[in-house]
Amino acid sequence: MSRARHKLTASQVLAASKPGSLGDGAGLFLKTSTGKVAGKRWVLIYQSPTTGKRREMGLGGCSPRTLPEARGALAQARDKADAARALVASGVDPIETKNEVKSVPTFAEMVADHVAAHASTWRNETHRRQWTTSLETHAKRIWSKPVDHITTDDFLAVLTPIWHKIPETASRVRGRIEIILDAAKVRGFRDGENPSRWRGHLAHLLPPRKKLMRGHMPVMAIDDVPALMKSLRDLDTISARCLEFIILTACRSGEAIGARWSEIDFEAAIWTLPGERMKSGREHRVPLTNRAIEILRGMEPLQEGDVVFPGQRRGRSITGNALWRALKGMGFGAPCVHGMRSTFRQWAAEQGYPRDMGELALAHYVGSEVERAYQRSDMLERRRAMMVAWADFLRGEALTPNVVKLRTER
Repeated sequence: MSRARHKLTASQVLAASKPGSLGDGAGLFLKTSTGKVAGKRWVLIYQSPTTGKRREMGLGGCSPRTLPEARGALAQARDKADAARALVASGVDPIETKNEVKSVPTFAEMVADHVAAHASTWRNETHRRQWTTSLETHAKRIWSKPVDHITTDDFLAVLTPIWHKIPETASRVRGRIEIILDAAKVRGFRDGENPSRWRGHLAHLLPPRKKLMRGHMPVMAIDDVPALMKSLRDLDTISARCLEFIILTACRSGEAIGARWSEIDFEAAIWTLPGERMKSGREHRVPLTNRAIEILRGMEPLQEGDVVFPGQRRGRSITGNALWRALKGMGFGAPCVHGMRSTFRQWAAEQGYPRDMGELALAHYVGSEVERAYQRSDMLERRRAMMVAWADFLRGEALTPNVVKLRTER
């Protein structure tokens, strides 16, 4: 145990992918394997003080996705190894002690551990809460069961009632349970196959997910949107203003619902959304047209705290359901709010705008990872001209592709 310690770096832990072992010193190794039991795990190799034999003790799985997570995983593994070495030094075999005190946690306990360990990987508190709530609601049958007692029959009892009724949720629940039971196996609380595994297991017991798809989101025809916008302008409601703002900026409904005054730069006419509010996790800048600015100025007298589009509850934003009800009542069929982004994208393509500009306006990734590393511009000013042309079109001013790129909003 006198060998050098702490040889590994967090970067090496994060990058490890080829089968083999990386030594941290004093018997601690990070082992990477592929195949049916693919993954990375920590092991401590030591000589048993009771038998004199060489033993290998598992210290848990290792699956960091970021450098801070890798640092935490490395520190935790070293702490566990130090504790085990202390037992060896005192004449106790840590594996024998582990087997004596090990107790199998319930599914609920494993969920709590997973959520706590991965809290930093979720974009916001709402996502974390939804992750837990979905399991609390739909996995009641196994919630209090020890993870080593959960069977395929238990799992089918959880999924069957919701598989056809709410397929999207059922699919998420299945995937989340699979993650929890995989973690239980890595930590030594389960043996054998994961009963929530889809391929080669549940695929033979439940209908394929693709047969349950509800189809594409309803999209409004391009030529109908100006009439919708006119109807929205005639309404004096917060829902109408928010819907109009969403269509003008081609943003996601959740981005507009969560809009904050601190994100708005009136002087530069830019709306800057922080990475934690974006699906991509990256900051996104939206050029604001004159009409978008007018909408925001009109909302200022209703300002409550930092919320741009307030709802009925003081200090809270308008809800997605309120937007859906408002759009449904406009008499334009049944387009969904999110579908307006598709309408904008189709318009931009038909007007001859470069594909990258349209994708950047929608806050989509553009190009490969290598291309994105070299293309750091978000084409803000070029996109501003495009959004001005979009605003003109929404007012009923149809422009030709050649004029669009030069026209500025009046």
